[in-house]
Amino acid sequence: MAVRLITDDDNALDAYSRVVVTASERLLPSVAHLRTDRGSGSGVVLARDGFLITSAHVVDRAREIRASFVDGAEYEAVVIGSDPLSDLAILRASADTLVPAGLGDATQLRVGQLVVAVGNPRGFEGSVTAGVVSALGRSLATRAGRVVDNVIQTDAALNPGNSGGALADGAGQVVGVNTAVAGVGLGLAVPINTTTRTIIAALMSHGHVRRAYLGFAGGPRPLPPRIARELGLAAGVEVVEVMPDSPAAAAGLRPEDLIVAVDGMPVAQVDEIQRLLVGDRIGAEVVLELVRQGRRVSLRLVPVELIV
Repeated sequence: MAVRLITDDDNALDAYSRVVVTASERLLPSVAHLRTDRGSGSGVVLARDGFLITSAHVVDRAREIRASFVDGAEYEAVVIGSDPLSDLAILRASADTLVPAGLGDATQLRVGQLVVAVGNPRGFEGSVTAGVVSALGRSLATRAGRVVDNVIQTDAALNPGNSGGALADGAGQVVGVNTAVAGVGLGLAVPINTTTRTIIAALMSHGHVRRAYLGFAGGPRPLPPRIARELGLAAGVEVVEVMPDSPAAAAGLRPEDLIVAVDGMPVAQVDEIQRLLVGDRIGAEVVLELVRQGRRVSLRLVPVELIV
């Protein structure tokens, strides 16, 4: 039987430290310090040939962008596409040897799970902080006036300049793009999930994202036991607010309605609804199935194009 010798490194690093060190070593080469003529932030490398993701507000109206890395390399970068509604943007640096980060899946996160943030707070390049997932499913109001749902809340220390940087799990897989500091020990990150990947692909291919707009805000909520048994579903999306003069308002959607399906597709998260509202749904009738005061109701809506 092989015997493993205990090294000085083993004695110096406990299990927590080893996870943070490993994740940091994987991420640091893939996180850029972004300097613009309007400020600074961070970015995460998506592809070897220069594509990076960052927060849209970091590069908003920037005329000059430079991306620098921990190895001292520095490149000019340009905005390929920006989506203020998700606070995400795609840049391309004039490089072809970058180290891409691995993208994870935020839907697999659990409250209390260890996460690592890498960015450039207040201009200090390659800074690493660690903490836990404090909460999931938070909402974030963007500067474009839209609410991003399913935002990750973390107590990993974030400061101005972390925006656009990586929030990663213990394996060093990027599960979020840090976007806001809401208070001491309260940082927020846009999750990497199916919806976000669709946005990334659209920005890289077309420079913008076309969306169908219904006009309500909401969040996940467990269904009443009787309804849950009847539908075979555990949760739906509770309507919190209906925007005036929107398709949702015209169709009669109300706060406290529980949406359980869109065109026959069960939904339990807001991002599942958003994922269905792609560009080709604009002008095409959509059927919402919902629970209202214990009764099942169907509403027909015609989405319009969301104009930012």
